[in-house]
Amino acid sequence: MREHKEAPAGPASHPSRVTCYGHGATPTGRREPPVNEAKPFSHGRWPALIAAFLGWMFCGVEQGLFPIVARPALQSLVEPGARAALEAEGRGGEGDEAKAALLKRTEELVSSWNGTMIACFLLGAAAGGVAFGWLGDRLGRVRAMVLSILTFSLFTGAKYFATAPTQLAVLRFIASLGMGGQWTLGVALVVECWPERLRPLMAGVIGASANVGFLLIAILGTCMPATRESWRWMFLVGAAPALLAAYVALCVPESQRWRASVSHGVAKPIHEIFSRGLRRRTLLAIAFASIALIGTWGAVSGWLTVWVDQLTGGKVPAAKAAVQVAVSIGAILGCLFAPVLGGRIGRRPAYFVLCLLSLGVCAFLFRVLDTYNTVFLVTSGLAGLVTAAFYGWSPLYLPELFPTRVRATGQGLSFNFGRILAAAGALQMGRLVGFFGGSYARAGATITLIYAVGLVLIWFAPETKGKPLPE
Repeated sequence: MREHKEAPAGPASHPSRVTCYGHGATPTGRREPPVNEAKPFSHGRWPALIAAFLGWMFCGVEQGLFPIVARPALQSLVEPGARAALEAEGRGGEGDEAKAALLKRTEELVSSWNGTMIACFLLGAAAGGVAFGWLGDRLGRVRAMVLSILTFSLFTGAKYFATAPTQLAVLRFIASLGMGGQWTLGVALVVECWPERLRPLMAGVIGASANVGFLLIAILGTCMPATRESWRWMFLVGAAPALLAAYVALCVPESQRWRASVSHGVAKPIHEIFSRGLRRRTLLAIAFASIALIGTWGAVSGWLTVWVDQLTGGKVPAAKAAVQVAVSIGAILGCLFAPVLGGRIGRRPAYFVLCLLSLGVCAFLFRVLDTYNTVFLVTSGLAGLVTAAFYGWSPLYLPELFPTRVRATGQGLSFNFGRILAAAGALQMGRLVGFFGGSYARAGATITLIYAVGLVLIWFAPETKGKPLPE
């Protein structure tokens, strides 16, 4: 942190006094006021943290909701088409053979569409992270956050009206645009308001917030298992965050760091993050996020509930929610643990440890277990802990790679571009399941080998522990 040595002439000239101005305030002078270490819980930092926490938590609600409702929702949407296709082939009817053919065709379509839905989420979040990150660097963190919240909440609620899997996919893609933007903007706003010594804690809180949402919706799913009759109503829960947009617009002050940055001129964030000075950091950040996202969405978060449904033959509806509760609890702990670890041993060693643990736990989960029981639940929780821990590490490390004027765009593009590669992983998971004869376990074991790449790649990145945010 830079320190101003000149004596204050009055309240307006206290350069170290305020970190987040209200919407009408403007920074003075060319130098950016540093974060006030003496009063870390004042001047808009709490509203910013609350907005970021709740926004990403509600994104977690939607992300956790879909795996629970995916199977019954897709079954109800694809079965009429599957029945019509079989009848056109002369294989329809009410006999046992016809029913078996219908069940097989429906399951094939459900597996295929589930991969498509995951890909739509990841691609939408990737595009939204870049688009809303750009808006955040041009219009301000707060205004862009309001737009992102409205986007993901309203279009999540609109899934209630879907009558075909294509409609569901389109609505999920649009809603995901806002979710990608929410992570980008929330992280930028918080790290720019809070002092360096508290950044690991703030990163953990934000990273854990989505998994709190996962946990809440998993508990709801345990109490009210998703069925073909109830899945539409569950999507209406996702419209609730629209109320949060009003709170953000009225109560959350804009980042002073951003105000000071734009007072020096309008940035060209996309161009700059790929300039000679930042290109290497941008590409490495994309790689780190991609490894985490491919492992999580290509095998764990997006597929465990589908796999457990297969293991139980669909006869234990609460099993999916129970697995998600275990994964969510583990993920919350992992997101809190990772930034603390990064603050203690360094960002690079922490990432290495997380990759190593993810390889070990996922190998045991996918290569050893084949029965739904207590051991399966505990291991699922451990898998959630180690694979989701990257989402506590990312909001700590990625903002430290980029200067303020391009921070939202840089971290947003890096984290969310990884979703594009993760979308490919999700689609490949669906193909791998078919290639391995319907075995989710063998497909998951293959996808999660991606963590081995991270063990090597992290040592090519800069260490940022103990350093101030680049300006």
